[in-house]
Amino acid sequence: MSFTIRAIEREDLPDLKNVLDSIELFPSSMLDAMIANYLDHDTSRDIWFTAISDDRPVALGFCAPEQMTVGTFNLYAIGIHKDYQSQGIGQQMMHYIEEVLRQRGQRVLLVETSGTPEFARTREFYRQCQYHQEATIRDFYDEGDDKVVFWKKLAD
Repeated sequence: MSFTIRAIEREDLPDLKNVLDSIELFPSSMLDAMIANYLDHDTSRDIWFTAISDDRPVALGFCAPEQMTVGTFNLYAIGIHKDYQSQGIGQQMMHYIEEVLRQRGQRVLLVETSGTPEFARTREFYRQCQYHQEATIRDFYDEGDDKVVFWKKLAD
């Protein structure tokens, strides 16, 4: 399977909502409001990106700067359509966003995920992408649902 990774465009939204519905990353009804600043303002520092296969988006990623930091970004979302998972798209998307941030002179990328057993595979994915587990915030999302924070230095 071949795919390319590029910045999201307004025309991608219907397919991206389909991606979200297939994996339940967050409700697809939230996408329009979440991406509005990025699509409507050239000055936005948010980064939204997608993987394209057969001329349609099959994945999405969302990264934004951490407030009150210098060169630190947070990857808030990355998701691959359920029919396209386990084909290397996730690792290529991580490489893509890391390179974009490096080219822009950014220093650190954070990734946060749940500490529940259902997210064990996600945590292992970030470890395989050379992220270091930096923190666990107990009961962050809900009782018994910790936030696990991963860290990667992008520039020396």
